[in-house]
Amino acid sequence: MKKGEIREGIVEKTSFPAKGLVMADKIPVTVKDALPGQQIRFSITKKRNGRAEGRLLEVQKPSAAEQREAVCLHFGVCGGCVYQTLPYEEQLRLKEAQVRELLEPVAGEGLMEPILGSPRQFGYRNKMEYSFGDEVKGGRLALGLHKKASFYDIVTVNGCQIADRDFASLVSASRDYFLECGTPFYQKMRHEGYLRHLLVRKAAKTGEILAALVTSSQVPNGISREQSGSEESLLEGFRERLLGLSLEGCLTGILHIVNDSLADVIQSDRTKVLYGRDYFCEELLGLTFRISPFSFFQTNSAGAEVLYEKVREYVGAGDGKVIFDLYSGTGTIAQVLAPVAGQVVGVEIVGEAVEAARENAAVNGLTNCRFVAGDVLQVLDGLTEKPDLIVLDPPRDGIHPKALPKIIRYGVERIVYVSCKPTSLARDLEVFLGNGYRVERMCAVDMFPGTAGIETIVLLSHKSPDSVINVKVEFGKGKGKVPLDAIAERAKKYQPKPKITYKMIQEYVEKKYGFKVHTAYIAEVKRSLGLTMYDTPNAVEELKQPRKHPPKEKVEAITDALKYFEVI
Repeated sequence: MKKGEIREGIVEKTSFPAKGLVMADKIPVTVKDALPGQQIRFSITKKRNGRAEGRLLEVQKPSAAEQREAVCLHFGVCGGCVYQTLPYEEQLRLKEAQVRELLEPVAGEGLMEPILGSPRQFGYRNKMEYSFGDEVKGGRLALGLHKKASFYDIVTVNGCQIADRDFASLVSASRDYFLECGTPFYQKMRHEGYLRHLLVRKAAKTGEILAALVTSSQVPNGISREQSGSEESLLEGFRERLLGLSLEGCLTGILHIVNDSLADVIQSDRTKVLYGRDYFCEELLGLTFRISPFSFFQTNSAGAEVLYEKVREYVGAGDGKVIFDLYSGTGTIAQVLAPVAGQVVGVEIVGEAVEAARENAAVNGLTNCRFVAGDVLQVLDGLTEKPDLIVLDPPRDGIHPKALPKIIRYGVERIVYVSCKPTSLARDLEVFLGNGYRVERMCAVDMFPGTAGIETIVLLSHKSPDSVINVKVEFGKGKGKVPLDAIAERAKKYQPKPKITYKMIQEYVEKKYGFKVHTAYIAEVKRSLGLTMYDTPNAVEELKQPRKHPPKEKVEAITDALKYFEVI
């Protein structure tokens, strides 16, 4: 088997997130976006350590479970809804099995509750981030999502079935308007152009819509810098085009966001309101939430109610306790829990979301919520409150490794962990279980029908000893007493070894051998000996410069230093 080779096979199973497993020459090959039972044709993209990866080229024969045609005309092109051909019951069964496969080896069997489905299978997304570009190089202006496995090509998705129906009208109107104006899109590689993104958000309950056009600060072609009113005229025409649409919802705000970041992300250097206001309001479980363009809020409002009801169930009766809501976003979980808590402290790194959370709490008449802006890693050091219970809802990559010990140090009786990426959750659970916690309950909630995404909730409790033995110890000299000198000797014997630095190794080598060694040489010798390169467990080394291969005499000198300091 070689890279680039074309193979065929039947998918044996699919693991999170939508990674199909095919056997070829008795070697397991992972092929993204392949479903169990499909007969597929794929090309080998990588092979190492007895495993391989492949790229899906064609589904030659669907699986027996695929009992319906894809309802979206963009299916297979944008690469989003890989499960759309499966009946919803089969999607739920597949996702629950994937979560079990990841979590049960860590948490134990028999703890997973039946998966909870989304009240809506289609039109559920309340937020979409569309990109301007072209479908092929030099083609007509497109506005939509990236084509499958492409960083450059954009497919105009005005028929997306998981987004709210109003979004298609907004996409078509925006694309048509700028196509008529001949406005250039932003070229990501050259960092030239004007149109970057269209951000659209809508409230499922209130119907309020917020649309934001994201551009660079570069003057569009055909508009000179002296004609300062020309960009204003262009944006005014955009505003009027959107206001002229017949929408099911209510367009409450149109924004112009300037973003000159080199990264292909939506962020604001400055924001101007073209119409209405810069936020919209949503209702969830009887509470009102004010949501700004960049505030985190679950993309499936109806599904969020299912998710937060389960969180509230896992938290149980608050009985006036202090609850920490870490990674709190706009404070949805904090405010859902406020009625059963004495106090809720939310921590969120996005300042805009924190301001919205404070305003939301005031609107909902909740006086026992406090929100702190900052990174959880730093904020925990300055909090004066001591929690009785902690709720965690971190980003996809999970909790920062250095924040985990600080959370565990509180020693709370229960922790509720909400995760949108079960692989990150499984990794973090190992740390919690290694520090005295155990998993009580687990439940998957499908917030993203048709796609590979899944939310998971885990209830952790701190282990209690099965029995307690009281031992009375007296220190000093005499019969039955423990001598203090013996304790001191034992402590000295087991005290941790001092950390050996690269500078210490360099000084040793220079003093004994008379020449200097570069830190890159020391690192290379450590790699060759299989020594860890970082103090942080599971850290991944990123080489920012080419590796330096030291001469033989320097390898021997460095190895000698490592032996001297008892590193090896």
